[in-house]
Amino acid sequence: MLRIGTRGSKLALTQSEWIKKKIETKHPEVRVELLRIKTKGDKIPDSPLSKVGGKGLFVKEIEEALLDNRIDLAVHSIKDVPAELPDGLHLPVFPEREDPRDAFISKDNAGIHDLPKGVSVGTGSLRRSSQLLNLRPDLQVVPLRGNVDTRLGRLESGDLHGIILAAAGLNRLGLSRRISQYLSTDNFLPAIGQGSLGLEIRQDDEKVYNLLEFLNHKDTETTVRAERAFLKELEGGCQVPIAAFGTLDKDNLTLKGLVAELDGSRILKYEMNGPPDDPEETGIALAEKLLEAGAREILDRIYGLHSS
Repeated sequence: MLRIGTRGSKLALTQSEWIKKKIETKHPEVRVELLRIKTKGDKIPDSPLSKVGGKGLFVKEIEEALLDNRIDLAVHSIKDVPAELPDGLHLPVFPEREDPRDAFISKDNAGIHDLPKGVSVGTGSLRRSSQLLNLRPDLQVVPLRGNVDTRLGRLESGDLHGIILAAAGLNRLGLSRRISQYLSTDNFLPAIGQGSLGLEIRQDDEKVYNLLEFLNHKDTETTVRAERAFLKELEGGCQVPIAAFGTLDKDNLTLKGLVAELDGSRILKYEMNGPPDDPEETGIALAEKLLEAGAREILDRIYGLHSS
């Protein structure tokens, strides 16, 4: 018996079911069971995440179940996982990444640059809102929480002209037809690890690791490790305007990263190249470059706002 811990949202269950079927196909002798676990982030669906505070809002309770041996495996969206993991746990397996881009959905199928002046766009992410305001400072950004269906419902109810969601989640739910515009990673960087799943297990659990190892996608692992090292060096959570995206071309890892003011008035953005065999080194070096360029002042100010 292999017990998978997962959030109870439709998207989380879809992702965990996909992993479950992969394991059962590869190891037909193993029975796999899903255990739904409610996280703090699920219990407060209406408050903006930046106001709730703390890291690991969507993973802490699942990690506790892992440490208590109530489950054997946690399936996470990597963008929800803090850069620092609890002692005794690790992320050794990264299945192949889905589309990493953000997706814009609008009522009339218009792209961001075609929206009428001053209309409202919903997002629950400071990273998305700061980049959106940098592109279109005239728009009104409205805080948006809830699962994918809830967010689409807000769009359909008439109080929003558009919303921004992760393309990966829409694809996994069979809703890619709703996308009006894919936001290019050239000018709209995604969240750390966006589109990627992370399989978290106990560090001493070789048996479970051996069952899962076949799911690891090396290129995904390399790029996500670089992005997470960048996040860790900046001491950032998933609720600050930090973004990074890594790509691989043969023996070259390219990592783009940014730190932004909340209102989008200033965006610090750099890219760096490095060897794929040490992705963390590239992530740390890129973070240091941004800190030297003024990112520390921006982050200190944002953290000060959230703690006051």
